[in-house]
Amino acid sequence: MDENLSDQIIHRVVDLYPDSKHVKTLELTNTDDLLIWEFAKANDFVIVSKDSDFHQRSLLYGHPPKFIYLRIGNSPTSRIVQILRDHFDTITQFGDRESESILVLA
Repeated sequence: MDENLSDQIIHRVVDLYPDSKHVKTLELTNTDDLLIWEFAKANDFVIVSKDSDFHQRSLLYGHPPKFIYLRIGNSPTSRIVQILRDHFDTITQFGDRESESILVLA
């Protein structure tokens, strides 16, 4: 997860997404988006963010890494957790499909 999302989200979705990491735990906070992108690409991560810059990068370069774009504006952590939990099947299927680079959740 990108740093614009709370690191507390991980603890609340780890039962569904056991390999999830936050940029904070990876020591990538205050890092250029390109470095986060390259790290995710090299380590087979999916980026989850509200950052439109990642959306643009994903449109330009495709995947890897795959990108989940949370188009939800300023939302509380509880809402983000609920979205990730409610869309578990959709997110899992997205991860498995080779042809898709971006998943938009609103």
